[in-house]
Amino acid sequence: MTLKINEDFDKRVIVSSNKLAWVPSPMPGVDRKMLDRIGDEVARATTIVRYRPYSEFSAHLHSGGEEFFVLEGVFSDEHNNYPKGSYVRNPIGTQHTPKIGAEGATIFVKLHQFSSNDTEQKIIRTTEQAWLPGLVEGLSVMPLHEFEHEHVALVKWEPNTSFNSHRHWGGEEILVLEGTFHDEYGSYPKGTWIRSPHLSTHTPFTKDDGAIIYVKTGHLPA
Repeated sequence: MTLKINEDFDKRVIVSSNKLAWVPSPMPGVDRKMLDRIGDEVARATTIVRYRPYSEFSAHLHSGGEEFFVLEGVFSDEHNNYPKGSYVRNPIGTQHTPKIGAEGATIFVKLHQFSSNDTEQKIIRTTEQAWLPGLVEGLSVMPLHEFEHEHVALVKWEPNTSFNSHRHWGGEEILVLEGTFHDEYGSYPKGTWIRSPHLSTHTPFTKDDGAIIYVKTGHLPA
């Protein structure tokens, strides 16, 4: 039977990843927290993966593309080293062999979610990039990727910032990287993953601690 986790994209999903237990992968020293998944070891998946120091993962082909953001440590493969804050896109048909160093690494990774026409390979070290002004005072944005209807960015919210009520065409996905993100439905501290379906709405804001979020829009079934 195919493994399914949060597979219904018509439902709003909130996961407190800090409360999830690490589950061993088939590779020694590599553990994961599955946020959504349709499939077994080859799957459409959104996952937080932890590589222990000096762990390795076997060579593999990205048959559906791979997108990841380094949350902690340094992720490495035969092509490059990717420190904390790196955003990487490996399109369909690329391959690599992860081999992690002394610091270990934790990444937020999305697999098998690329358009076949989205062929840009990309490495962005976000700690070296400038923030751009957002649409309202107190909001800063760092665009990471755009293709057709899909948009990916980091968004920095200063304390006590409010944004307009808005509707998500093609859905919205958020991982809270720092601080606490809020909307009229709840409060979401660091480590919270939120997936909101096509045409959902909300009115987000921050309080005294502000927030930094990874956000992707327009990529869910319409």
